[in-house]
Amino acid sequence: MEIVIPDEILQATHMSAEEVKQELAVLLFQKDKITIGQASWLAGMSQLQFQHLLASRKIPVHYDVAEFEADLRTLREMGKI
Repeated sequence: MEIVIPDEILQATHMSAEEVKQELAVLLFQKDKITIGQASWLAGMSQLQFQHLLASRKIPVHYDVAEFEADLRTLREMGKI
């Protein structure tokens, strides 16, 4: 599924499409809706870069075995492993 962000929204927020995707990724991760692997992929960042982004906002990284397994499934589905 693809989500289109209208130019009017980008202009209103004074953000780029990449910044909006990062904000969405942070929000979904913070609300435990997606794993850190999924969030970093959505944000277009490596996991390390995404962790630095979270740290800069003082958002704790929570990563357990279930999330690790979910990340492995996601990577397999994406053909990365």
